[in-house]
Amino acid sequence: MATGEEFEREPVPDRALLGFNSFLGMYAGEHCAGTEFMIGRLFVAWGANAFDMIVGLLLGNLLAVLTWRFLTAEIATTERLTLYFKMEKICGRNLVTLYNFFNGLLFCFLAGAMVTVSATAVGVPFGDRVRMPTFDDVWPTGAGFVLVCLVVGAVMTFVAVRGYAFVARMGHIAAPWMFLVFVACGLVILGRLKSIDLFELIQTPADHPGKIPFWGVVAFSWFCNAAMHLGMSDLSVLRFAREKKSGWAPAAGMFLGHYVAWICAALLLIYWVREQGSDITAGEPPGKMAYDAVGWTGLICVVIAGWTTANPTIYRAGLAFQGMFPNLLSRTAGTVIAGTVCTVAAVFPWFAMQLLGFVGLYGTILAPVGAVIFVDHFLAKKHGIVTDYAAKTGATFNWAVMAAWIVSVGLAMAALFGH
Repeated sequence: MATGEEFEREPVPDRALLGFNSFLGMYAGEHCAGTEFMIGRLFVAWGANAFDMIVGLLLGNLLAVLTWRFLTAEIATTERLTLYFKMEKICGRNLVTLYNFFNGLLFCFLAGAMVTVSATAVGVPFGDRVRMPTFDDVWPTGAGFVLVCLVVGAVMTFVAVRGYAFVARMGHIAAPWMFLVFVACGLVILGRLKSIDLFELIQTPADHPGKIPFWGVVAFSWFCNAAMHLGMSDLSVLRFAREKKSGWAPAAGMFLGHYVAWICAALLLIYWVREQGSDITAGEPPGKMAYDAVGWTGLICVVIAGWTTANPTIYRAGLAFQGMFPNLLSRTAGTVIAGTVCTVAAVFPWFAMQLLGFVGLYGTILAPVGAVIFVDHFLAKKHGIVTDYAAKTGATFNWAVMAAWIVSVGLAMAALFGH
């Protein structure tokens, strides 16, 4: 029997399958959301110019959508299992417990960053009594900020506990409105700057300490969600899809959120640097910039934007923790644990303020596992390799998978730190 009708340890039955629109709303809500306020302005802080953002983001997001459709959705709609149960069948209970720990923890930190983003909006009406963090902040900025994070985190955890269908419904409701607010912010800023020439506005300052290259922008926009598509975490979401075409649904998030919204968020910081004298490397809190552009609508958007990203992320983390101890933890208990860790992480601004680097790190650690599932699903039978090795042999620890994971992550880390 399924636990709480989320089918954590069995294929999703036909009666629980969802149509394309359910995924369209969730992906649009998740990726036209809190991270966009952070990442768009981080590109400016990292010295990206207009060509890098307009063309590089277009190419990178296209590659991401193709990965979701032809890899993740193909496997998800055939197997209809969570990532964690599929990994258990391949790797064995002991290895998947280790993976679930890292997976759940990293997702908690990502969701925590979104709680931080929402908190920057909630704190704006309190003025100087609640100091909001900047790019330079690592530790909590005061008791007021901590209290705001605790309240926001509790609300987000409650929504995630309700299950995937409720999470998807929230994203479906919020996504169209949030996208319009991002566009409104961009249009207001263009009006204030008295120019619509993005190639003139988005330029690297002559005294900028460094610059992210064009291919760096392409790679980031493709791999920033590598844990979800290449790493197959979204098997846990797309297993509910009635048809494979639901694999195109992430396009709503990629091109509305990771393209238009990133550029609009970048314009917010450009305005503050040019007209308000802000430090490009320190930035300004997202809530403050959105409020300046479109008033209370901007504040509400930042809160809900962080919410719609954190909700499905906490849901995924809860499944990971539940997968560690399936006989002891329900999905609800796993989600509450994930929400608690997420909320604690939120009071430390580092995760949000260094989001580009953190997203790259968690993708590097989690994505190689997707290659294991890819081989098991597409190549194993053709080459005489046993599929679902642990389930068929009774192994509790697949050393071949462990070796592949360590070597791939080790090489990536060596290349990263060597560069």
